[in-house]
Amino acid sequence: MIATELKEIRDKYADVRRTKIVKGGVKEISDEDLIPEKETVLVFTSGGYVKRTDPSEYHAQKRGGVGVVDLETKEEDFVTMLVSSSTHSDLLFFTNLGKAYNIKMYDIPEGRRATKGKSIMNFLALSTDETVTSILPIPKDLTKDASRGGESLMLITKDGTAKKMSAESFKDVRRSGIISIKLDKGDSLISALFTSKGDEVMIATDGGQAIRFKESDIREMGRTAGGVRGIKLSKGDQVIGVDVIKKDPEGKQARSGTGKKDGAFLTMSANGFGKKTSLKEYKVQNRGGSGIKTAKVTTKTGKLIVAKVLGGEEEELIAMSKKGQVIRTALKDISALGRQTQGVTIMRLRAGDGIASVTCI
Repeated sequence: MIATELKEIRDKYADVRRTKIVKGGVKEISDEDLIPEKETVLVFTSGGYVKRTDPSEYHAQKRGGVGVVDLETKEEDFVTMLVSSSTHSDLLFFTNLGKAYNIKMYDIPEGRRATKGKSIMNFLALSTDETVTSILPIPKDLTKDASRGGESLMLITKDGTAKKMSAESFKDVRRSGIISIKLDKGDSLISALFTSKGDEVMIATDGGQAIRFKESDIREMGRTAGGVRGIKLSKGDQVIGVDVIKKDPEGKQARSGTGKKDGAFLTMSANGFGKKTSLKEYKVQNRGGSGIKTAKVTTKTGKLIVAKVLGGEEEELIAMSKKGQVIRTALKDISALGRQTQGVTIMRLRAGDGIASVTCI
């Protein structure tokens, strides 16, 4: 009877072994050794609240749905960033004042879909007028793989200034933060991303303009330098999205979410309209130009909020609204349209709501 019951328990509850048997004793155990490594989504709000959430909390839906509520925000607060990475990743937090801070993903407390999270002030020593504008997971092989020695960090500001630095400059960021860029009066840092030799950079504005240029157009500078012009803006326009078009070792363009080698550029506007556009429609220009039209911006669509280059590994899109609604949908369900179009409804928004941020996993 005991043997029978034990077999029933084994059949019902057996799972993959979670421990690892190694020869010899472990001399030192770090916090990281005690935390399982898994994919997680970081959610950050305009009011400075942050949390980690399991991606499985968001069930996949068809495009055009309403989505589900993610977190209980205050009335004046809304979600601004979603970052998908491993629990063991180092995160670089860049602020509007051009400073960079570094903490581990697992240092951020994990919460369920409807929880608010903790204030970022509990983890970073920010000044009163300082806000986080960009969060960047550091690749684990950044310093381990010698073939990636040419890795650089590209910074882009709201007014279109671009700056490139060696990624080595951010290997060891002190707890109090370091200066990453010298900003002009009224300007602010909005995006940071890693680039390698042969990559190309895409910058998009909320007025629907986009420019594509080679990362080699910008030379590497020191941390306190101010940068150069990345895109020329028209009056009232500002940069909202920056991404990198990766190259393989042969110099060919990386595969894309569309299944074609030419790649795709994903754009999404404030009122929930979005589309994929072939990168073949964007010619390579010199940096500093005004770019070309990437989306038709109207009162119906609202201004552009998100612009991303699709690589081959992404399969799904998670979009979040200012009032905390979330939709998760397959990228293959999003229409591939031309540059001059406004797109299709990705997320049906309630009155007074708008798209806050989008991530692809």
